[in-house]
Amino acid sequence: MTQIELPDLSANGLPARRAALSLVDAALARRGGFEEAMNSPPFSLLTGSDRAFARNLASTLLRGLGRIDALLDARLKSPPPASAMALLRLGAAQILFGLAPAFAAVSTTVDLADQFPSTQRFKGLINAILRGLDRDGGARLAEALPSTLNAPEWLVARWRAAYGEAEAAALCARIAETPPTDVTPKRAELAEALAEALEGVVLSTGSIRVTRRGDVAEWPDYDAGTWWVQDASATLPARLLAVGPGETALDMCAAPGGKTLQLAAAGARVTAVDRSARRLQRVEENLARTGLEAELVTADVARFDDGRTFDAVLLDAPCSATGTFRRHPDVLWGARPADIAKLADVQLRMLDAAARLTRPGGRLVYSVCSLEPEEGEAQVEAFLARHPAFQRDPVAPDRLGLAPETCPRPGEFRLLPGAAIPAGGQDGFFAARLIRAA
Repeated sequence: MTQIELPDLSANGLPARRAALSLVDAALARRGGFEEAMNSPPFSLLTGSDRAFARNLASTLLRGLGRIDALLDARLKSPPPASAMALLRLGAAQILFGLAPAFAAVSTTVDLADQFPSTQRFKGLINAILRGLDRDGGARLAEALPSTLNAPEWLVARWRAAYGEAEAAALCARIAETPPTDVTPKRAELAEALAEALEGVVLSTGSIRVTRRGDVAEWPDYDAGTWWVQDASATLPARLLAVGPGETALDMCAAPGGKTLQLAAAGARVTAVDRSARRLQRVEENLARTGLEAELVTADVARFDDGRTFDAVLLDAPCSATGTFRRHPDVLWGARPADIAKLADVQLRMLDAAARLTRPGGRLVYSVCSLEPEEGEAQVEAFLARHPAFQRDPVAPDRLGLAPETCPRPGEFRLLPGAAIPAGGQDGFFAARLIRAA
């Protein structure tokens, strides 16, 4: 998508909308672009409600991008330049999904168009299209469109092949959902009291699902370090590893640190490795806040080797992250078909490193927040063929708080975004527990 020049915007409401535009632009341009753009101007210059509005607007636009484009395309005689289309999408998202009154969505979008030389001559078109969209009942029209428009066609085709037509449609419908917030208690015995303080409920997995909104740093007991934010499904790989006090544990690709905290809270002696020193700084901050300890190592995990092997190794590998689409809708639109094969190759090399670092008799958990079988089930099959010393290590689903159907093979679970965990679902995840022969 074409980058739009950056004007000086000072009128009320425009800076947040311009920042939202930059987030969407980055998300469509490259995988991981959304997060990068959040750390740069214009978004990084926002504070308070403007910052929250910009992120919500960008995320909502990406969740509804397919439906937005379908409604706009039906009203356009020919596609406008990318810069004008970006503004049309921005205005349409506000109208279709109730983020601003229609008059405000139209007027601010036209004002934005007036700020850019490349879009000034499209002000009339933008005004007419957006007003017509509102007049025709755009929100109702968007709701009536098929859910499969919520994701790129190539991903929908993959999900049909992997999970069937009905489940693929259900996955696409869930893209529009705003996910709940889950937190992990530092100690299980604190869960009920924390749930009451945070206005939440304790889930079968041990996580706390909260209804509270706002800055988490202002929530009860945040400074005391008795909990941290972590999606319920993201807690399960560390629980599957089942470390005990005094065991040595290696957390590969550790940042941002939720699993490191879990392993340390269980009493393990944890070594947390990540190639990014900046991301490891966040792990260090979380350890300090929670009063937990771990050894932090900046290194390429595929090459990490300091002569040690570990009782327990957790590899939550880099992946396409398609299972996190409710929380990060940008992953759907920034990914490309070729990314799956590239990431699978990275995962293969990391798994071979993990095997080398697992002591005889030790266990290894491999996990990805991806819905793609090549990154999950197929990786484990190929790994076991390469490493005959390893085998699947069965774990009863109820030990993880999961239903039997989420564990189609012993020692593995596959969660799809949806209702496997009650009261709001969870991110999609795959994990397998493997044991090395003594």
